[in-house]
Amino acid sequence: MKEIIEALRTELRNSTDEKTRSTSQNFFKEKIEFYGVKVPTVRKIAKKTYQLIENKTKKEIFDYCETLWQSGYIEESFIACDWSYFLRKRYETTDFEVYERWISQYVNNWASCDSLCNHTVGGFLERFPEYISRLKTFAKSDNRWVRRAAAVSLIIPARKGMFLTDIFEIADILLTDHDDLVQKGYGWMLKAASEANQANVFVYVMKNKALMPRTSLRYAIEKMPAELKKQAMARN
Repeated sequence: MKEIIEALRTELRNSTDEKTRSTSQNFFKEKIEFYGVKVPTVRKIAKKTYQLIENKTKKEIFDYCETLWQSGYIEESFIACDWSYFLRKRYETTDFEVYERWISQYVNNWASCDSLCNHTVGGFLERFPEYISRLKTFAKSDNRWVRRAAAVSLIIPARKGMFLTDIFEIADILLTDHDDLVQKGYGWMLKAASEANQANVFVYVMKNKALMPRTSLRYAIEKMPAELKKQAMARN
C-alpha cells in the first residue's frame, strides 16, 4: 500500500498549479488542506492510479481510500471518492456503513461531501433504495456535513425522477435548518427533482415558502420558468 499511496502523492505534488493553489481556499469558509491541483487533473490521476489496485479485494481498496481520507487533503479525498465509485459494480449492503463512517469522521467541507455523496452514495441508493431511510436519520444529525449528505446523496436519482416522496420527507426535516450549506444542499436536491417533477416540486415550494430560507428557495426554483419563479419569490 505504502508504495502506491506515495506514488499518488508524488504525482499530486508534481501536478500543482500555482493559480489553483493560491485561490483554492477562497471557495471554503473552513480551513482546507490542499496541494493546489485542478480538479480535472485530480480525476485523471484517480483513474490512472486506480489501475494499480483495481484487481485487489474491495476491502483492500476501501483501506486505500481510508488512508487517503485520513490525510486531510481535499485532492486525496476526491481520489478516495472516485475509487469508491469505481467499485459500483461490486456494491454490497454492508458498504453503507463504510460511507456513513467516512461522512461522519472525515468529511469537513462541501466539496468532499458532494463528491462522495452525489455518485458513490447516490449510486448505492439506486441499487439499495431501502437505505434511503438512513438519510432521514442523517437529516437529524448535529453534524452539518451529515445533514447536507442527507440531501445531496439524492441529487442524481432526483434528476431521474426517483424517490420523490423521500425527497420531500428529507426536505421537511431540513426545512428550517439554520446552516447555509445545508440550506443550499436541500435546495439543490429540490432543484434536481424539479428536472423530472417540476409541477410537484413547485407545489411543495409554494406550500412551504413561508418557512423555507430564501437560500433554499432560490436553489429549488432555479430551473423553473420565469413565471413560476416570480410566484415562488413573491412575498405572502
